[in-house]
Amino acid sequence: MLKASVIISTYNLPNYLKLVLNALKDQDVSDFEIIIADDGSKPDTRALIADMQPNFPIALHHVWQDDIGFRVATIRNKAAAISKGEYLIFIDGDCIPLTNFVRRHIALAEKNWFISGKRSFANKRFTNLVLANKVSDIHKFTLWQLFRLCCNHYCNRFFSFIYLPFNKIRKIRPTKWKGAQTCNLAVWKSDFIAINGFDEIYNGWGYEDSDLVIRLIRNGTFRKNGNYATSIVHLWHEANDKSSILRNKTLLNEILKSNRIRAKIGMDQYI
Repeated sequence: MLKASVIISTYNLPNYLKLVLNALKDQDVSDFEIIIADDGSKPDTRALIADMQPNFPIALHHVWQDDIGFRVATIRNKAAAISKGEYLIFIDGDCIPLTNFVRRHIALAEKNWFISGKRSFANKRFTNLVLANKVSDIHKFTLWQLFRLCCNHYCNRFFSFIYLPFNKIRKIRPTKWKGAQTCNLAVWKSDFIAINGFDEIYNGWGYEDSDLVIRLIRNGTFRKNGNYATSIVHLWHEANDKSSILRNKTLLNEILKSNRIRAKIGMDQYI
């Protein structure tokens, strides 16, 4: 089977990260590795990983950088640089994948295409129940349990959990860059390297994933829709600091006006 590297970005949410790791431990395939891309978390995150590593059934690696602001583009590049898989699956450390997540991403993998999936949002009340261990193993929920979850308004987008195998329809908007987010995105490592990965000129929250997708498409790697296949549940948390949004939007407008394909400051510095 195709060997994949699942890259989880995290920052100071060890209780969320533990849920994500437990969901990945229970995947219905095992030929992949996990790399935690840690954007400067405090020691409790490192302690959690060290505690789980010895008995974890899947190779589990931890890449950490100093906490000098939101630098998710940088830490993802560092994680990708040490990855051994030929296929990179990016997910956030607050997003719980269902047990078929990795298998379905791999099943959709196709040369010259990247996969962009969506997420279902859990509300604050349900998230607190999960964190308090009053609801367990949501990654193992059946379709009926997910339906009840959504009917009770704990979660939205129920239909995103229904698997639909329409492969041709997944390619109807190959050059659409808007809406693609790296909380649920998969790309061949060779295609990622070809555009020099994420551009680390993006500091602070916002648009580093849009920039990546724009350059992938320009380089002939097109968007394939992962909806109704690669389901994840995004747990509620306080909103990120978005004070950088205007600066990053300016950077995004610059890339849209240019023909640039490679990141100005990218992963080549780590290879």
